[in-house]
Parts: sequence; structure tokens; C-alpha cells
Amino acid sequence: MERAEKYLQNALNAFDFGGEVVGAVRYGKGHINDTFCVHTQPGENPCRRFILQRISSGAFHHPEQLMANIVGVTSYLSKEIAAAGGDPTRETMQVCMTKDGKSFYADEEGGAWRVYPFIEDTICLQAAETPELFEASAFAFGNFQRMLKDYPADTLYETIPHFHDTEDRLAKLKAAVAADVMGRVKEVQPELDFVAAREADCSVALQALREGKLPLRVTHNDTKLNNVLIDRESGRGVCVIDLDTVMPGLSINDFGDSIRFGANHSAEDEKDLSKVNFDISLFNVYTRGFLEGAAGALTDAELDYLPWGAKLMTLECGIRFLTDYLEGDHYFRTHREGQNLDRCRTQFKLVSDMEQQWDDMKAVIDQYRK
Repeated sequence: MERAEKYLQNALNAFDFGGEVVGAVRYGKGHINDTFCVHTQPGENPCRRFILQRISSGAFHHPEQLMANIVGVTSYLSKEIAAAGGDPTRETMQVCMTKDGKSFYADEEGGAWRVYPFIEDTICLQAAETPELFEASAFAFGNFQRMLKDYPADTLYETIPHFHDTEDRLAKLKAAVAADVMGRVKEVQPELDFVAAREADCSVALQALREGKLPLRVTHNDTKLNNVLIDRESGRGVCVIDLDTVMPGLSINDFGDSIRFGANHSAEDEKDLSKVNFDISLFNVYTRGFLEGAAGALTDAELDYLPWGAKLMTLECGIRFLTDYLEGDHYFRTHREGQNLDRCRTQFKLVSDMEQQWDDMKAVIDQYRK
């Protein structure tokens, strides 16, 4: 029996689901947390569903800080949404408290379990099936920036220190190369050369922050398409989910991580790099949606640096995959040998494509400036 399932029943008992729990099954395709869909039967009323997650202790060492961030941000968003005439129970995540009033339940191993109501009649996509759906996710993430523009970013905990600190990611890669615990460095010299040629790039956004050119904001920090719930009927982006990495950060990183993930047509671990191509038309679509959702909340400097956000998040992600491969694949969940190396190579191919289309990317940003 896996560790998460061993403590599943105790976690279920810690929450009041408002009805009899009739089932709990594994759910979703996330790499990090263990996720279950809980089915309940509240008397004669229709059955209800909830999402129950065991937070990864490997990725998140301080669940109390993580949950404090989520409770603070979702409470703030609920008020903003209600004030605008929206539905907070559908348009932002709602944290269900335990029976003793806490935001999570700690199991016997110190694992943290939390519960959210399931948002019905939505879909979670792993890839942009149409440009319209990609744009819908862009609007949702841009709107997320807009609604949180006045939230004091410096009050949030840094749940994963140096998460989008590209300089630190580079340093960790160098340390992994020096240690070479798996004996894999000899396999990845072309990838290491690729990073070395772009070492100065790793400081571009952080230096702009240090110089005050870019403001510190509340950022999601994992803005993949599958972290937006899409309304099944209308195709609109309904709710931004997976708020574990909500921290102080840079808006250009939120923009850039979406481009990294969505502005191409290949799988993240595609072996055939000829199938991996940065799509400027999808970049155009996403930029339009994101800036419409942001509705003027970004500064001119942030707009100027958006192409850098795309390049740096892609480069950084490739560095992270490469580091994990060299260290023995202990962070990102893998299902086959060499998967993290393949993931790294797709990211670096996208970086190369972006460099070749840099002027086109800048022209798209200028087209949608508000």
C-alpha cells in the first residue's frame, strides 16, 4: 500500500464533507502532489465531489506557510470576485477547513492533507486543443494578475525558496555537474554547452528587479494550461488552480511559463526534436488574452520584458529538468529512463526557436500594449 493511501482514511475522517463519503479515487495527472477525488452523498441531495490532496513533503517543507498563502489569496480573490458580481465559489478555489478549524490535516508522518470543493462542469486540459482555449487560459492568468495587483506581495511566504531564481537554478546545475552522483554528466555535454552560452541571460530579469525596473507582484509561478479550469459549455477560463507556488515574484515569469508550456504542439518529453517548435501564432493568441485579462495592470517595463519571461522560464525549466536528471530524477515524477533529459531537450529547442523569432515576439507585445 502506498504511503498516501495508508493515511487516506484518517485524512477523510479529519474533514466534514457534509455527507457520507462513498468513495475516494486517485485523480489528475500532476507530477508533485497525491490527489484524490472524494465522492459524497449528502442525504437526499445530489452527490458532491471534493478534491483531497496530500501535499508533497519533498517539494514543500512548510505546509503551514503554503496554506497560509493560499487562504490569504483565495479569501482576497473571493472578495474581489463578489464585489464585481461574480461567483467566488466557482471563480476561485475555496479552502475547506478541518473539523478542528485548520486549513490542513497533518498525518502521522507529518504529511499535510487539504480539501477543496470540486468545481463542476469544468475541464482541465493538458494541451491547447484550440487557440481559443489557449487564449481563454491566458485571460484567466492575466485576470489573476489584475485582481491581485494591490495584494501586498511581501506578506506572502516563499514556499519554495529561489523557485524562479534563474541564477540559483544555474548554480544548482553546476553543483550537480560537479557531484555527478549518477555518472551522467558525460551524456549531456551538448546541453551543458547550451546553458553555458546563455549564462548571462540567467541574470536579466533578476537584475531588472534589483534595479527597480520590474515590480514584485503576487505570482502563480506555475501557469501551465492545466492549472486553469475551463468551463465545459462556454470554453471560458473559470478558475486558476494549483496555488501551491503562489509567492512574491515577477509577472513576466507567469506569462513566460505559459508560453513555455503552450506555444508549441509537442509533448513536454517529446524525443523527436523536429516536432518541437515555438509557434509565434500561439504566442500572439496568448499575449492578446493575457493582456486583455490584465487590463492595464502591468507597467511599461513589464511589457518590455515579456519576451524575456518566455525565454527565461523555458531556459530555467530546461535547467531544472537537466539538474534533476543528473541528480537521479528525485523531484519530477518520471515514468521511463531518460524522461527528464528528454524534457530538458525540448525546452532548449524552444529557447533556440524563440531566439530566432525574437523581433517577432517584441512586435506582438507592441501590438497589444494598453
